[in-house]
Formats: sequence, C-alpha cells, structure tokens
Amino acid sequence: MVSKNSNSIMSIIPGISLTKNGEKQHAFIQIIDGRTAETFYYTYPIEDFSFSKKKFAIRIQNNYFSEDSIVINIQNDSTSITGKVLMTNQVKLTKDNKKLNIMGWYKSAPFMQCYHGVVSLNHNLSGELIMNNTIYNFDKGLGYIEKDWGKSMPSAWIWIQSNSFSSPKTSFMLSVANVPWMGSSFPGFLGFFLHDSIVTSFGTYSRTKLKLESYNSDTIKITISDKEFIYYLETYRNKAGILKAPVKGGMDRRIAESIDAQLKLTVTDKKGNVIFEDITSTAGLETVGDLSSLSKKNKEKSD
Repeated sequence: MVSKNSNSIMSIIPGISLTKNGEKQHAFIQIIDGRTAETFYYTYPIEDFSFSKKKFAIRIQNNYFSEDSIVINIQNDSTSITGKVLMTNQVKLTKDNKKLNIMGWYKSAPFMQCYHGVVSLNHNLSGELIMNNTIYNFDKGLGYIEKDWGKSMPSAWIWIQSNSFSSPKTSFMLSVANVPWMGSSFPGFLGFFLHDSIVTSFGTYSRTKLKLESYNSDTIKITISDKEFIYYLETYRNKAGILKAPVKGGMDRRIAESIDAQLKLTVTDKKGNVIFEDITSTAGLETVGDLSSLSKKNKEKSD
C-alpha cells in the first residue's frame, strides 16, 4: 500500500505456517514499513486463523484481510497497530483480458514447490493505520495484492513490482525463480504489464524470452521480449527489511525485501518505438540466493 504522496509505504503479509511434524505451527501477520525498512512479525495460535472458501478473505484473531478491505487490531506490550483501509476499483486478471491466472498451465502442476497468484493488479486506497501513535494515511493512494502458497520458496529468485508510476492505472510485476522440475531445475518467470486499461501477461508458459543482462547486490538489468513488445528493466535497491519465508512449511528462512526501490521501465514495440517509459522510486524488490542460476538460458520449451 502506497499513499498518494508516497510518505506512507506499507506491506502486510497475513499467513499460516503448517509443518509436517506439527511443530512451530502458527498463524502470522508480517509487516514491513517501506520508509524505515523496519519489519514486524506477530504470531497467533492456529485456532485464531479462519478463511472463506468462496472469496479471498481471512481472519486472524481480530484482524481481517480481503480483496476489498484490511482491518488491523494488534496490541501487545511493545506495539499498537490499529485501523482500516478500503480497496476499490480493483483491476483483476479476468476472462476479458483472457488471462485468469498468472502462472499459465503451471498452476495445474501438482508437484510445484510454490504457487503464485495475483488478486489485484492495481486499486485505489482509502483509510489509515496508526502504528505506535504514527499515522499512515492511504487516502487516494494505490495498492496491490498477490498471494503465495506451497511448501517452500525457490532457492533463488528476483521479484519486482510497482504501480507507483506517473501514468495512472499503470502496474508492473515480474518474478524470476529457479524452479525445481523433474529432478532438475530451470529459471522460470511470470509477470504482467498493465497500461491504458490493457493487461499484457507473460511467462515461461508463453512465447516470451527473458535475459538477465547484469546483476549485483544493488542493481539488476533485465530484458523481456514477447510477440509484440520488449521490456527493459533497471532496478536499484534502497533500504531493505528482513522478512521470514517458508522452508517446508516452517517460517525459518530470512530474506531481504525493499519496497522503496527505484525502477526504470521502458517498453517498446518490435520496431523500437517507445510505448511507455518512466522511473519510480517506490517499487518492491527482492533478490534472494544465487542469481547466476537465473541467468542461464531457459530450458523450458514454449508451447
């Protein structure tokens, strides 16, 4: 969630950790403050977690999360976080844009390590959260919602996301990961570009090529080429907070995430005509593991 003036940037991750042996199982709410890079992790008994089978909605004790609202009420000895934020005008992957899910046919593979979904590509925000007497006002701000489920995160991945561009209703997301597959692995990717009410999604499952041009601890350059467009990405890391991530169901891994990274995105047609070009300093960025495993030629053959 990003406020209109970008003074308030916050990512909230509710979830549940289920381990095979039943130890350390818990529900959780994880929060990262994009401006300070502070992270917070709150645990709850499994019994405090409930969810809807009909829509995207979960409840953890007195906290509620859905595609159209967040209600937070966290009170303990060191922290107080309360408030409500509403989401409206969601842009989704629907039959109209012919892409119902971001993973393509990989979503149906029964043995994937991790599955990914996009709930809302872009939406408007209203409301505020109060954390330890500091007000985070999101009126007229923008939000984004995605979800993950599975046993473990990949050994290496890059995740980039932003909808804080100067052009309204523009959003971009890319995830590149080392995907285990049939006793081996390959660098798979998925993502989308929303601009002028048109959604273009791409991934390993389609006739799209991705090249990791260069990378280091702070800077990444990527080129993506599909049937119609070429996407040029340059990202620059800013402050990063440490988040917990799953390993075989347990939240035992530590990863760094920045949600105030800089992203330069240029989109051209095949003739080199610029369709879109912008720079934002409010982007999400995760780089985890050995990125060299993501720079190899994609082994997966397109349909």
